[in-house]
Amino acid sequence: MTCSACRFPVHTQFASFGLVGPIVEDGVDPATDPAWAESGAESPAEYARWSGHLCGMTCLRMALGTGAPSLFALRDGALRYGAYTEDEQGEIRGLIYAPFAEYAREVHGVDATVHRHLSPEEILGLLDGGRTVMASVHYGIRYPGRPAPGRGGHLVLLTSRTADGAGVHFHNPSGTTARTRAAELALPDFERFFAGRGVSLPAGA
Repeated sequence: MTCSACRFPVHTQFASFGLVGPIVEDGVDPATDPAWAESGAESPAEYARWSGHLCGMTCLRMALGTGAPSLFALRDGALRYGAYTEDEQGEIRGLIYAPFAEYAREVHGVDATVHRHLSPEEILGLLDGGRTVMASVHYGIRYPGRPAPGRGGHLVLLTSRTADGAGVHFHNPSGTTARTRAAELALPDFERFFAGRGVSLPAGA
């Protein structure tokens, strides 16, 4: 679906919108998602193992717009560039920004820029300059009315300012409802969850 506020696609890192909440909050096995094949995964087991780690690929998929490759096709490309790694116990590590940006530039022709130190005000400047921003936030951002449990560990795609100019509009790959998948927050509220780093991409990449 396309967001009416910013015209970017709305995707989640799980194939079925209605299962995002049960998977991330209730422990439902992603392998039971009946739409798993739409992700491009080779099997329910691969989908279940990886889907929870693909917030960054979901952000890239939204930034690329309609016609973007499938989620797991993007994952495969990122793997080839070393943007994800696995340790000796098979634990998935990533997204690693520098190789991801190289992948986005070389494979998708997208001018990706890593921002290791990024303020909320600088995000507004990037948005005003025609960029989108993959920002590192805590996944608890889907509940902005609660105290922030931390900062970072999850990626969302900021696409524009809010209509009043004072906040940010963003798409959350693990949003559990329509209002948290395409969300808006005042800048101070966003900052409570924001880790101060991210990757910017051209709007309409």
